[in-house]
Amino acid sequence: MTEARTPAPVGRGGRTGMSRNRKLGLAILALIVVDILAVVFMAPAGFPDPKSTILQNLEAVPPTVVWDLAPGSPTPTSALVIEFHPSITSSIVAAWIVIAVLLLVFAIGLRRLSLVPGRAQNALEMVYEFFAGFAEGLGGERARPYIGIFVGLCLFITLTDWTDLLIFGDKVSAIRTPTSDINTTLGLALFSFVLTHVEGFRRLGPRAYLGKFFNFGGFRRGPADGLIDLYVGLIEFLLEFFKPVTLAFRLFGNLYGGGIMLGVFTALVIAFVPVPFIGLEALIGAIQALIFASLTLMYVLTAIESHHEEEHSEPARATSPAGDVDAHAAVTPGAAG
Repeated sequence: MTEARTPAPVGRGGRTGMSRNRKLGLAILALIVVDILAVVFMAPAGFPDPKSTILQNLEAVPPTVVWDLAPGSPTPTSALVIEFHPSITSSIVAAWIVIAVLLLVFAIGLRRLSLVPGRAQNALEMVYEFFAGFAEGLGGERARPYIGIFVGLCLFITLTDWTDLLIFGDKVSAIRTPTSDINTTLGLALFSFVLTHVEGFRRLGPRAYLGKFFNFGGFRRGPADGLIDLYVGLIEFLLEFFKPVTLAFRLFGNLYGGGIMLGVFTALVIAFVPVPFIGLEALIGAIQALIFASLTLMYVLTAIESHHEEEHSEPARATSPAGDVDAHAAVTPGAAG
């Protein structure tokens, strides 16, 4: 005897499917409408001619002068010529805005410190602890005195990298992404350079620190060893002056190129399509800030390491629970022989 089956509710799944299809159709329609409005009201001159659009978004390397402090002297016309012209540029204005925002956020968030933090204090502590943990992971205990500098560099460079995303830098003549200006990145690199060598002199003393580069101790073992040590030290000394150059141009090149890419893609397709590139540029900006701060930290930690520690420090040896196996021997060529 067969049982009578209760018919399933009619239309419930169908209604859900129709509702989803309707939402998807409305979203596509809204996308088309917004694109049409953007093309009508926001398209650059010459659109959709690619050549005209690209030329309009190729940003000049020298920043815009917002306030000329020396009106009588000629303004720089080429980025390839070093000229001194006192002025307040669009990148300086943007950097001041970022500094003011950071000071305001921390002043408001930390105005009432307590053991039971509120939302603002908790959020700021989470950001600080994230970067502090990253710095300690790189340098261990020796990195602790420089955590404040590391966090400050990360926050400042990240926000300056995001200027064109947050306040439409590169699209407003008075505001430009500070790190897309070679003057800003050179200033940050010179700060890293000065900090590195000041800490080296302060922690080791002039004689020990300069001895890392001008090492005459090798002559005690013979003329050949002495010349090799001196040659290597002189190369390291010269390389110290290339570090700020590489720091400055790496940061400048990534942000300047990224700003041009965003401008060109936004002008060519107007709306919605550039969104993934905006996310990519935000990610690149954060990564470049972390790289700059990490390299600065490692340069400082290398500078405060004495030449004696470099020569005689041995890798940490790990033993098995039985205490009779040297883990280092397993990975060191020739150790097991």
